[in-house]
Amino acid sequence: MKHNYLLLLLAMFTLSFTACNKDEDITFDPKAKLNFSTDSVLFDTVFTSIGSTVRRVKVFNYNEKAINIDNIKIGGGANSPFSMNVNGQQMVQGKNIKINGKDSINILVKVLINPTAQNQPFIVEDSILMFFNGKKEKMPLVAYGQNANFLKNITINSHTTWDSKLPYIIYNSLTIPENVSLNIAAGSRVFFHNGSTMNIKGTLTAIGTPKDTILFASDRTERIYEEEPGQWNGLHFYGSSKNSVINHATIKNGIAGITVDSLSSNSNPKLVLANTVIKNMQVVGFLGYHTQLVAYNNLFYNCGQYLIYGIGGGTYDLAQNTFAAYNYSFARRSPAVFLSDFISAKEFASLNATLTNNVIWGSLEDEFTVEKKSNAVSVVEVKNNLIKSSQQAYANNGNLINTDPLFINPRQGNFKINDNSPAINKGNSLLTHPYFSIYLFKDLLGKERLFPSELGCYEKN
Repeated sequence: MKHNYLLLLLAMFTLSFTACNKDEDITFDPKAKLNFSTDSVLFDTVFTSIGSTVRRVKVFNYNEKAINIDNIKIGGGANSPFSMNVNGQQMVQGKNIKINGKDSINILVKVLINPTAQNQPFIVEDSILMFFNGKKEKMPLVAYGQNANFLKNITINSHTTWDSKLPYIIYNSLTIPENVSLNIAAGSRVFFHNGSTMNIKGTLTAIGTPKDTILFASDRTERIYEEEPGQWNGLHFYGSSKNSVINHATIKNGIAGITVDSLSSNSNPKLVLANTVIKNMQVVGFLGYHTQLVAYNNLFYNCGQYLIYGIGGGTYDLAQNTFAAYNYSFARRSPAVFLSDFISAKEFASLNATLTNNVIWGSLEDEFTVEKKSNAVSVVEVKNNLIKSSQQAYANNGNLINTDPLFINPRQGNFKINDNSPAINKGNSLLTHPYFSIYLFKDLLGKERLFPSELGCYEKN
């Protein structure tokens, strides 16, 4: 009897051991998923010399059955700066890696970069690719390519100044809170990763010079991305923002270059925009909701819908700007400059706009539209502008209607005017303008402005 009992125990132990160690069934269900400890691998260490950094990722199989990864590899192969170690095995590519049900594996990702190599992009990207059950999973890998100040989801909590020694790379967002200021020095470069935004709830002061302009652009600096729209969100000025100035800058390759959603809270302009180029925006160069904008000597071009779109009323002083609605990336159907007193039946206000010595030109029949849909009292003065428009009402006050300004080479982004341009010496004197001695006495390139001036942002004297 005792012998039979021992045999029974031995049989049960053997059965239990075998059950625990046999290979699990593998599911080939295309709906089976793998989960990851992060949706991307970000190497945010500031590299100061050639070196490597390692990040760990866990891959979870929450299914009851095992999943077999047929192939796992670094997308860029052996030439990639990234490499990986899967469950202790160093590899660029691996096959038939099994993850049991309710289990996980570890992947160590390593990057080796020389951040002093100036020919590298600021952001180096690749991905880990996994193929299983007839589908592909992709995990992005992102790292610095050069020395930079890397800022991810940062809120500046005190008055701050950025110098021009190293570029700044914003990942996700940077916020300037109410009553806090950020001063950006001449020659600085501010790059934004895909989908990133600068939120201005305090004060932004970005003052460059004609030779040392300030750049706001995408972090993809390779040639194929150099003029590509829609790579970051833009600069957003909120209701609490005040006293902001952008002078001698370039803002390019975003979705909406500048968004301002309210009027000034004091007697100063909410935003002064001067001597700045805004280009390659997927939707709009400047987007205003019942707001205030003073804009002098700026060049706007190549935006998906509008160069300036201001609705819900507000106050606009636009002088000596060139709005060139030439689109080489988009099929545009909306005017270059659109101003309206209306948002909805409950959201409308008076529109007070003064346009002087601007060029508003493009490929559509009407490149300048003022819409008055409410009973608010609006005052719009349009003097000494060159305008593409079917509205003959603008054919007075020194305006030129439907007369080609004769830009030198729009396709190459050269919107200076030819020697025989009708815009020469057609500008109204701005000597008494309150901002003449600060922003309007010279053109976009720093050339002295003489009256009668040329229309637009460039002088020819």
